Amino acid sequence: MNIAENGSTEVLKRRSKGYSRLFAAGLVNGIGDRFSSVAMLALILQVTGSGMAVGISLGMRVLPFLFMAPLGGMLAGRLPRKTIMMAVDLLRVPVALSFLLVDGAGRLWLLYAGSFIMAAGEALYSPVRKSSIPLLAGPDSLHKINSLEQLMTGCVLILGAFTGGLVSLWWGPEMAFVANAASFLLAALLIWGISFPAAVSSGTEMLEDSVPAEPVTQGPLKRTGRWQSLRVLIGGSQVLQIILAYELLVPVINGWDNVLISVYAVQVFHAGDVGVGAFYAALGIGLSLSFFAGRLLKRRLLGIALGGLLLEGILLMCISGSRHFGVAFVLYILLSLCGGIGSACLDTLVMRETPAAQQPVIFGILSALGGSLIGLSMFSAGWLLEIMEPRALGFAGGAGFAGAALLLGVLAWLLRYWRKMPRQLRQ
Repeated sequence: MNIAENGSTEVLKRRSKGYSRLFAAGLVNGIGDRFSSVAMLALILQVTGSGMAVGISLGMRVLPFLFMAPLGGMLAGRLPRKTIMMAVDLLRVPVALSFLLVDGAGRLWLLYAGSFIMAAGEALYSPVRKSSIPLLAGPDSLHKINSLEQLMTGCVLILGAFTGGLVSLWWGPEMAFVANAASFLLAALLIWGISFPAAVSSGTEMLEDSVPAEPVTQGPLKRTGRWQSLRVLIGGSQVLQIILAYELLVPVINGWDNVLISVYAVQVFHAGDVGVGAFYAALGIGLSLSFFAGRLLKRRLLGIALGGLLLEGILLMCISGSRHFGVAFVLYILLSLCGGIGSACLDTLVMRETPAAQQPVIFGILSALGGSLIGLSMFSAGWLLEIMEPRALGFAGGAGFAGAALLLGVLAWLLRYWRKMPRQLRQ
């Protein structure tokens, strides 16, 4: 083995070890957060019995994505990624512990405020973490890694949500809140051990397998060049245009399903804390299975993602009509399987279509669109549950998913047809 081959092998080993730590940090962080989420939702329902209160609580967790996710994407190009992720984890520790002060309806505002602050941290964290994946994994393994990310989310839901429901039932929500704070500390320690390439650690985007960052200019020219390059990138990529349309349509309805999971478990099937945890565990099982299914899918990723969205809509309509908890549990597994495959496909397409220097901003924009619209959707779900039956709202959400999949499919076909037309016919 010559010196070049030996150096290449060392780079691959360092990247693999770095992603292992990133994966472990996401797993620990996510499990703790699910402990807290399940305990928080169950506590709100016990204190208020209101679907509106659940909608407000969940909405407060995603609205910060509107303004914080783009900020996280921009900071990733200026500050060390490790520093950003560690700082966010450490700052969330006291916020997680503040939930211990909630002892009745008069202090629910602490849950709402804390949820907002925690979500703001996650909005900063998410695009930084996601744009770090291509730097810690080779370009040939992106789809495999993104499928592994779905497996991680599945494990989080299984271990975090279901176990969190049991912990909340047996030892009270206080133990879940403490576990969440401890998970942030452990995640920060894991991130501390990651070794990014030297240039990336300092905030620039220079890797041997990436596109160099734009030349540094001064003042308005720097900002104009960056946003102009993004417009050119999106305008020249049919895939990114469809994904942006996806983020404008799907989250508008997706928030309803997020609220309905808890409402179905507690108010429809009367399964309490354990029911909430079990439904989230079903989602985790489906996401874990999507890792194995997704590895077999390497072509036509956009079509697979839209087909999965259509199946999600059909399954949501079936869940709305289910009369047995066990049947709904199985349907949630299938729903999450389709969703996990689709998410891995979309993330892989974004990473393939976007140069490394622009990935943090692109992921920040997508997180901002999806997160803010899901937040509004959750608020609307809380309001709609005051005037509609949960099953009726669930059926409407499933029909909306199916309609969005068909609309995006037609849009993809039209864009492909438009691009194939001779230039003189387009004008």
